[in-house]
Amino acid sequence: MMTFPNFEIMNSVNDTDNKFEIIIIGGGPIGIACALECIDAGLSYCVIEKGCLVNSLYNYPSGMTFFSTSERLEIGGVPFVSNNVKPTRPEALEYYRRVATSNRINIHLQEEVIDVKFVGKNYVVQTNKKSYESTYIILATGFYDIPIYMKIPGEDLPKVRHYYKEPHFYSMQKVVIVGANNSAVDAALETFRKGADVTMVIRGNEIGTRVKYWVRPDIENRIKEGSIKAFFNSTLAAVREHEADIQTPDGIVTIPNDYVIAMTGYRPNFDFLRKIGIQLSDDEKLQPKYDPNTMETNQRNIYLAGVVCGGMDTHVWFIENSREHAVSIIEDILKKHLLTVKSN
Repeated sequence: MMTFPNFEIMNSVNDTDNKFEIIIIGGGPIGIACALECIDAGLSYCVIEKGCLVNSLYNYPSGMTFFSTSERLEIGGVPFVSNNVKPTRPEALEYYRRVATSNRINIHLQEEVIDVKFVGKNYVVQTNKKSYESTYIILATGFYDIPIYMKIPGEDLPKVRHYYKEPHFYSMQKVVIVGANNSAVDAALETFRKGADVTMVIRGNEIGTRVKYWVRPDIENRIKEGSIKAFFNSTLAAVREHEADIQTPDGIVTIPNDYVIAMTGYRPNFDFLRKIGIQLSDDEKLQPKYDPNTMETNQRNIYLAGVVCGGMDTHVWFIENSREHAVSIIEDILKKHLLTVKSN
C-alpha cells in the first residue's frame, strides 16, 4: 500500500452517524483493497456488501483452482500463503477473511445499496436498511451477480442452473452444460467423474481458448473418446421437464435431460450504473466511462475499481491487474483534498 499523510476531510465523520469520507460499494477483494488504502491514508470509510464477504468467490465452484498464483492475488501487501502453486477457493476465502478481520475492515454485510444521489455537497447512499452520507463513492461491484440469460423457452424451469457449486448433486443424471470456457469445462469434467451423463452445447467450433492449459487436454480427450458428448457450432434452443432441444448445424436434436447447467457468463449491474448517472459505451461492451489514470467516472467523485470497469468484457480485469485501482483512487482523492486546502 502507499503511505499518505493522515488528512481529515470531514472532522465530524464517524460510524455512529453514518457519515464517511468514502463509501465503498462491494466487499470483494478489490473492495477490501480500497478499504486498506483508506486505512493507510487515514480516511474514514465504510464498505457495503449485499452478500457475504467476498461474495463472488464464495459462489465459485467448491473445488475451483485459480489460474493465478497466490502472490498475484495478494492485496494490501499481505502475503498469501498457499499449499499449492495455484491456490484453491477455500484458501482464497480464508486469505481474504483473515485480511479483513486482522485489519478490522469496517464492512456492512448482507446490505444492498439501492440508490446513490448527490444531495447538497455530498452523496447519499440508500440501502435496504438505512442511508449513509459520503464525499466519495467507490464502485467495486464486480460482475458475478447477474447471469447472462439465453432467453429460450424453459429457461425459467427449476432444473436450469446458472451457477455451479459441486458435482455430487448431478450424479446419475442426464446433464446439459452450455458453454466452453473454464466454468463450463470444470462442471463437465467434475459431473462426468461423479457419474453424470454429460452433453456439452458449444457455440463455437472448439473448446474456449481461455481454458486452463492443464485442463484443456483432459476435456478434449473426454470428448474425443465419447465419454462426454459435445455439439459444436450449436446452441440450446429450448428446455422442457424431461428433454432439451439443441440447435445444431444439421437441425434440431432432442435429447433426454434432467438438468441444465448454463455457464453462459455474467455481467455487471448496468441498470444500477445507469441509475446513478454513469455513462456506458454505445457498443456491445457497455463499458463504463472513467479516467484510466484516476478511475473517476463521468460523475464527479464516483470511482470504479476492479472488474466492473470492463463492462461486458469481463475477461480484461482480474484481481491481479486491478489491485492498483485502489492506489490510484486514493491518490486522486488526496490530491483533491490538498487542492481544497490550498484554495481556502
